Amino acid sequence: MGGLESQMRNIAMGAWLHDIGKLAVSDAILLKPGPLTDEERKIMQLHVQIGYDLVKSIPFLADSAEIIYAHHERCDGSGYPRGLKAEEIPVGARIFAVADTFDAMTSDRPYRRALPFEASREVIERGAGKQYDSQVAKVFLSIADETWKVMRKETAAIQAFAFATASDIQALCKPVKSGG
Repeated sequence: MGGLESQMRNIAMGAWLHDIGKLAVSDAILLKPGPLTDEERKIMQLHVQIGYDLVKSIPFLADSAEIIYAHHERCDGSGYPRGLKAEEIPVGARIFAVADTFDAMTSDRPYRRALPFEASREVIERGAGKQYDSQVAKVFLSIADETWKVMRKETAAIQAFAFATASDIQALCKPVKSGG
């Protein structure tokens, strides 16, 4: 989008930590295979406030905290937690909202299989100006599908390595049985 070079670190940190507040949400809600009840949805929505509260006092994360807090706001004001509209939403949160939505739609979830890139792009296109910032959506949609496919493949490889490493660490931490 240009002109955001000075904000890239904060956007990246906010993106990496955007769901840190979900640490306080039970697995029964996070992994529920069906739709959430109204009460469960309210609990899930608290993750933005919890995440914000966790990082806002950490000096090098303070600016990223706003992205954590605002990544579920919508340009038409129908988002949460504050019901911010358009320019009231920090630009980093507007950018990340599109990326997060695309990632969520193109990833398997406990309640549904991943959508194809094309279908996900159509959702973002239809939501431009309502759910998503129009300019951010336009820039996002200008990125070729092949670029997303390459990034998905690279991300999957990194995740597989991280999972293997975590499994190795768990195996090394198991108590050693004394033989005899």
